[in-house]
Amino acid sequence: TDRPASTLLHLGPGLANAAANLHNAKKAGSGIVNIVGEHALYHIKYDTPLTADIEGIARPFSHWVKTSPTSKTVAGDGALAIQAARVAPGQIATLILPADTAWGEADGVADTPDTPAPPRPSSEAVVTAAKALRHGKSAMLFLGGRALRARGLELAGKIAAKTGCTVQAAGGTARIERGAGRVPVLRLHFVVETAQAQLKGTEHMVLVGAKPPAAFFAYPGKPSLLTPEGCETTTLCPVDGDPLASLEALAAELGALNEKPAGVAQAGRPERPSGKFTLEGLGQALGATMPEGAIVVDESVTTGRGFFPYSAGAPPHDWLNNMGGSIGFGTPVAVGAAVACPNRKVIAMIGDGSAMYTFQSLWTMARENLDVCVMIFSNRSYKILYSQLADVGAASPGPRAIDMLTLDRPAIDFTTMSKGLGVPGGQAHDLDELTKQLDYAMAHRGPYLIDVVM
Repeated sequence: TDRPASTLLHLGPGLANAAANLHNAKKAGSGIVNIVGEHALYHIKYDTPLTADIEGIARPFSHWVKTSPTSKTVAGDGALAIQAARVAPGQIATLILPADTAWGEADGVADTPDTPAPPRPSSEAVVTAAKALRHGKSAMLFLGGRALRARGLELAGKIAAKTGCTVQAAGGTARIERGAGRVPVLRLHFVVETAQAQLKGTEHMVLVGAKPPAAFFAYPGKPSLLTPEGCETTTLCPVDGDPLASLEALAAELGALNEKPAGVAQAGRPERPSGKFTLEGLGQALGATMPEGAIVVDESVTTGRGFFPYSAGAPPHDWLNNMGGSIGFGTPVAVGAAVACPNRKVIAMIGDGSAMYTFQSLWTMARENLDVCVMIFSNRSYKILYSQLADVGAASPGPRAIDMLTLDRPAIDFTTMSKGLGVPGGQAHDLDELTKQLDYAMAHRGPYLIDVVM
């Protein structure tokens, strides 16, 4: 909805419990106002069990932090917190309220100040970016943030049609509007070698709402910055700028506003897959069954990296990704999406390791009857860590290391767990069972879990 969310948290430990996903939200540019309860200020000196440095806990993942000293300042401070959360692309504001502000007298409601508009590109920046993209196939338009909404992608498609440049999404993308009638775009791959192959041949890169492409981690013998050697990088729009206004200005400079966008996805679904699980088959199952207006929350980690081509022509939908890398993202974000958009089906795709971090979110789904289909990809391991070990020169871990990466002793019964939290579900052991389960989940309102036993 592009409106800030709000959390209500209890003292320092409660804020600390939320820290991992507040980190994700900050990286994603998601506006949030955290309201954190504190002891009455006169009580803090007694250092009772829940006393903590709440401002210190909040600062690493907050853009704005303030403690209201009295009940009379709460309204004004709250208005400032909302204003801060609205600053582009979306900020984290943490307002700390001592207990005595709840029972003291207040002065009434405060008006929220206007939010500063994000900076627009200078004429010089637009001309420089246009010059870079006129190099055609050796040029790339590298997009992030709100440039990946439908209008931004349409403008990018017009620019590509005019210049012949490549359009590429950043690896970290909070939200992409995808599907039939929209310009499809691939995310930059997590694996360094694959990302380098995507960028190969790029001599001129124009950044719109994105930072220069960099590896997720550092690896011995591999680059951190992934732009090809000698590539000239131009920033048209920084992360906190106005991507849509920037693309409009760029398209106008290039004379591309009346162009037909290049590569618009035609409506079409993949055939319904059958047989044993394959990564391609999982992507096909999703593309064959997802409804129009779906919101896909992607924490599928290693399993889902290649899903995009199979849903490019599916009905229009949104795809949400984890920008901060802290696992346990999927089910809480699915809850938020379902609360914000109650008339849209939410599909949360989660690795089994990630699912264990915030599985209690299913109880909220049941309590609020949220329309969420949760798919757990149960490969019984933290599979991503095998490739990470190989990338740092430990391709053959010993038995104790392997034991630390597995989730099979005991095997986790996600359907039993979900039923205990009030969410019905079932297991799928092959693609035929999976498509049947997806058909059921898409046709019925309310939460449902599918344990994809791989």
